[in-house]
Formats: sequence, structure tokens, C-alpha cells
Amino acid sequence: MNRSAFVMLLPLTLFTISATLTASSPPEEDFGIWKNPNDSVHIKIVSCGDARCGVAVWANEKAQADSLKGGTKELIGTMLLRDFREQAAGKWKGKAFVPDIGKEFSGLATIVDATTITVKGCLVWKVGCKSQTWTRVSR
Repeated sequence: MNRSAFVMLLPLTLFTISATLTASSPPEEDFGIWKNPNDSVHIKIVSCGDARCGVAVWANEKAQADSLKGGTKELIGTMLLRDFREQAAGKWKGKAFVPDIGKEFSGLATIVDATTITVKGCLVWKVGCKSQTWTRVSR
């Protein structure tokens, strides 16, 4: 095969390999749907690579309006927890996005039990921290 034929076939070959890998990739693991203390936002926690992420799947009208005021146009579908990785048994560290102020903070999630997670977000060096206890809606 000459060089120009190879160059022309390379994109097709890469597309075929990519499609095969995508088709055979395992489905993302689902860790359930969780609600915040006010039951105003629900997130679905899934695996994202070797980490865990939480995406808003439901929000009441007030939470959506507050999110819009903070600069987040669509709360539902927004990743609120990102790159949470286990640091120790039941302790996960990552980034937490607060849509009503449009800011991301370092976060720590502690698994209390099968139906309860405490999420703590801090501005910098554990200053300006806020905690919330989220409870499982479904698995």
C-alpha cells in the first residue's frame, strides 16, 4: 500500500477502532440518586473514569431560579460533584460546584451509611466551609 492510500485510510481505521472501543465499553456504574437537605435538588452519582461524579437530575423551581441568578443557565444536567476519588475508607475528595453562586470549591464527601452522605465544601485551606447531608432517593 502506498503512503497516500495509507493516509486516506487512517481516519477510517481510527473511526472503526474508536467505535469498537465505545461499543464495548462497560456502562457507567450507577450509585443512586441523592437529595439535598431541603429536597430542592437531586443528583445522580455515577462513576466517571476512576472517580465519582454527581449530575443534577431534578430541581425545584426555586433552585432552578437561584441557579439562573448565579449564572448557571440549566441546573438539570449540570455536574455538581466532579472527580471525587476515595482518599480513605468512606472519605472521598473532589470538586463541588455551587450553581447559585457559580463557583467551584474543593469538597469532601463522607459516607455515613448506605442512605446518607455528608458533603463539605471549603473556599481555601478549610476556610469558609459549609456542610450538607444528602440522603438516598433511590439506588
